[in-house]
Amino acid sequence: MRKALLLGIAACGIAMLSGIVMLVQWDQPTVHGQTKPGAGFAAVPGTKGGWDLSGPYDAVRDWPKPMSQLPGHEKWGWGAVEGVFAESPNRIFIVQRGELPALTRPAGKPVPQFGPSLSFPVGQVPFRNASQGPVAALPGGGGPGSLPEDADKNWGGTKGVDARWEHNIVVLDAQGNITEQWTQWDSMIKRAHAVYVNPYDPEKHVWVVDDYSHAVFQFSNDGKRLTQTLGTVGQSGADGTHFNRPTFLAWLPDSTLFVADGYNGTRVAKFDKNGKFLLDWGMKGNPPGDTRPGYMNVVHGIAADPVTHRVYVSDRGNRRMQVFDENGKFVDQWPFNTPSSVNFLYIAADRGLWVFDDTTSKIVKYDLEGHLLYSWGTLGDFPGGLFNIHGASVDQEGNLYVAEVANGRVQKFRPRAGANPEFLVGKPVYPTWK
Repeated sequence: MRKALLLGIAACGIAMLSGIVMLVQWDQPTVHGQTKPGAGFAAVPGTKGGWDLSGPYDAVRDWPKPMSQLPGHEKWGWGAVEGVFAESPNRIFIVQRGELPALTRPAGKPVPQFGPSLSFPVGQVPFRNASQGPVAALPGGGGPGSLPEDADKNWGGTKGVDARWEHNIVVLDAQGNITEQWTQWDSMIKRAHAVYVNPYDPEKHVWVVDDYSHAVFQFSNDGKRLTQTLGTVGQSGADGTHFNRPTFLAWLPDSTLFVADGYNGTRVAKFDKNGKFLLDWGMKGNPPGDTRPGYMNVVHGIAADPVTHRVYVSDRGNRRMQVFDENGKFVDQWPFNTPSSVNFLYIAADRGLWVFDDTTSKIVKYDLEGHLLYSWGTLGDFPGGLFNIHGASVDQEGNLYVAEVANGRVQKFRPRAGANPEFLVGKPVYPTWK
């Protein structure tokens, strides 16, 4: 009897052990038909060492070429880069807030007037914030609540010495050379905040959001003509012909346009394909933790799902995503949590939803229901580090471009060989043009 009982217990133990082994084998990820450790987490399955500082990408060094490549710019560098859009791998638009002196990290010096044992600059973080000047923001700067007329007054620098209001819109090639200079628009631009080409537009008009002009400009693809203006230049408001510091844009497949409005506005405005105002929605909330549907503060990033026509809005002031149908009916929301400050949203052709967060220097993937799938990114001014992410774009080859306001640069990230495709920021929708 006792022997039979022991044999039964042993048999059960063997069966349980076999089941555990089978489960482990079942759960072990397979890559290219082979089982590899780390396949479920590493950006490149099976990688040994490292910690994916730049996720599934390698930063392309020495891209773009310095601003000093231009004649007469030997001592000048890139300014606060607000936006980027890749029309193709060989035609990348960037918009920036003028130019800054080309600087290298100086040696730290004691600053006893501020406190004992303090020095500036410190060595562990970016030594310069390209968005901050001697007093406040550089020309064309200013966060939520600031007014365009206060930009120069609050700056305190000297134009031509501390900054130059030139090359607000430029175009780069695949090697990072400046191939087009849209300097004919410098005197019109007050603060270029974002740049796009509508993917559903066969004529490939170029759109520039200028939040300090309270306007959205549409140009011919070659930049020679201003073809349309939404908003009333220099006048703030909240109706069909006025914005209050608009920020970003999103389109549906019929070229319906949504404008996030904005830094000082608290709404989303909808226009038809011809620029006719249709409707708007949104009310001023009580930041930083308002959870009421439709109440918003700093309406910043925006993206539209071409399938469901849902509109995703970064309610940055309340650190949350709000989701609406195309006519402004509230659908869903989820938190980004403290201390996030999500600047930019992007929905890829594979319908992955990517958010680009300023405060945490993270690039984060969600599904369209808000479930967290993946993230990468770390603070730094080295190649691959991030500081004040503000805009992003992906080209037809899968290269990712990231605009960094405080770092004063745009970076190009090339997919790493063997990278998990689920971790790559997906390619955009190109139904009309390639």
